[in-house]
Amino acid sequence: MAISMADIQHLRKMTGAGMMDCKNALTEAEGDFDKAIEIIRKKGQAFAAKREDRDASEGCVLAATKGEFAAIVAVNCETDFVAMNADFVGMTKSILTAALENKPADVDTLKTITVGDRTIAELVTDRMGVTGEKMELNVYEQVTAPTVVAYVHPGNKLATIVGFNKPNVDPQVAKDVAMQIAAMNPVALLPEHVSEEVKRRELNIAREKAIEAGKPENLLDKIAEGALQKFYKEFTLLQQEFVKNPKQTIAQYLAANDKELAVTGFKRYTLNAE
Repeated sequence: MAISMADIQHLRKMTGAGMMDCKNALTEAEGDFDKAIEIIRKKGQAFAAKREDRDASEGCVLAATKGEFAAIVAVNCETDFVAMNADFVGMTKSILTAALENKPADVDTLKTITVGDRTIAELVTDRMGVTGEKMELNVYEQVTAPTVVAYVHPGNKLATIVGFNKPNVDPQVAKDVAMQIAAMNPVALLPEHVSEEVKRRELNIAREKAIEAGKPENLLDKIAEGALQKFYKEFTLLQQEFVKNPKQTIAQYLAANDKELAVTGFKRYTLNAE
């Protein structure tokens, strides 16, 4: 049967698939839209199975807030060309919106949420059929606090979210802290929040460097401890120098604006190599 351009465009609008894919699906389904949609979805499932072992290192990272809740989601793909595609970014935005509205506990729960008539996991699979690339939704981070802020770095490769202990925080202060986290990649709020694993790693690295430099055995522990304190200043948020004013730490910057203001938590995710 003849397939009209109007039918092809209608199916494309419904599925986001390419014009030729829509024409072929409608031809195979003999004009039945439901069957054509299923054909396109099965194509996505086939691509998912075929490309399971491919590397998906590109993608889109987005963050936003709703009330006292903030979230980051990241969807990976194979190429930057697909990552910048408006439909791919739109899908990532719809996943983020679902996260903000439903506040799932983890990424596996997020994948089960329904958007329209499809679960988020199915949406990602369907998009694989459209693009022919492997895609993964593996990142979902969240923060809940009286004030939350989100920052997405231009290019959609890096995002941060931050929570503060009180409502109505100065928006500029909140944004400054979010951008500080984006730029300086802290591992924790304070030294006491740094994991024991990270502490041991930094101490071992410092000891090895001291040994290579020929430092005396009796000074190795002291040198390693000094290096750990330096690590805390560089990689714990409140001890970091404020990038906009290195004469202040972030703790001092917060206190200068509001002595009772505190960061309650933060998350950061990037696709960029660091």
